[in-house]
Amino acid sequence: MTNPATTATPAAKPTTQNSNAEVVAQQKSRQAPDRGTTTVADAVVQKIAGLATREVAGVYALGGGAARALSALRERIPGATASAGQGVSVEVGERQAAVDLNILVEYGVSIEDLARSVRRNVIGAVEQMTGLEVVEVNVSVTDVHIPDEDEGGGTTTVGRVQ
Repeated sequence: MTNPATTATPAAKPTTQNSNAEVVAQQKSRQAPDRGTTTVADAVVQKIAGLATREVAGVYALGGGAARALSALRERIPGATASAGQGVSVEVGERQAAVDLNILVEYGVSIEDLARSVRRNVIGAVEQMTGLEVVEVNVSVTDVHIPDEDEGGGTTTVGRVQ
């Protein structure tokens, strides 16, 4: 008599897990750098994010009050330019980046729509230029620019009593 538990078993089928692992290994080997590595510095991602933010209509400036004041002083020095990374901080890993932005918006602009546009532009620029995956873009609105508050606007305030 034969024991039913020890009867012939069907031939083992290859599992999809093994074939999926092989496909992943093949894809990784095709993507592996054959001739060196590329490293992107934090300052590069910071500048790309700053320039991409400035491209969005409704962004008046980047940075908090102190950073903007220093930038204004720097612009008065002949040959000096404002930093493209002002108001931008980044964390860059091997494959991912996170971006924090401090912006000054123009009065009348929808902040929610502006933040969405800034995120879209920054993510697109950083991912396209560096190949890094942008995991988050945090937008902090630090102030609203009112056109009448410009220095040297030429308007004088008339007192209530003369």
